Amino acid sequence: MKLTNHTIYLSLGSNLGDRSANLKQALSSLPPQMEVKAKSKVYETPPWGYEDQDNFLNQVVKAVTYLEPEPLLKHIKRLEVALGRKASFRYGPRLIDIDILFYDDLVYESPALTIPHPHAHERGFVLLPLMDIAPDLVHPVSGKSIRELIAFCEVGGIAPYQKNTG
Repeated sequence: MKLTNHTIYLSLGSNLGDRSANLKQALSSLPPQMEVKAKSKVYETPPWGYEDQDNFLNQVVKAVTYLEPEPLLKHIKRLEVALGRKASFRYGPRLIDIDILFYDDLVYESPALTIPHPHAHERGFVLLPLMDIAPDLVHPVSGKSIRELIAFCEVGGIAPYQKNTG
């Protein structure tokens, strides 16, 4: 039986501990269930939703997976815990956060999962990294490309991450 590969886009974020190492560790833990095909630059971004916390490092990756949406979500949640994520409050600080942004051109809703991610189109920390790897990707609900969506999104304070060297 041949497994079907699905193209997915994931958002990775961290604002606790060694943020850069947390992203690298998350990336290296994706295989074998997900094969990374492209990754954006890493961006330093102000917190969203709850502002009284440290800045995040964010990155978006394009990958292929054989997992269907719900098993993919369960797998990602297990990965987050294995990487050290602890329960927190909504939009609170986190060691690692991995969100499913897009899954092929699927529009999907269940109690546990909404695809595309319900806030992807309004978050600069998602759209700016997506511009690096998929500017012409079309949002399956709005019908607009990432390039079109970012024109209406606040991206102030978001900058490519420069690791301190000294």
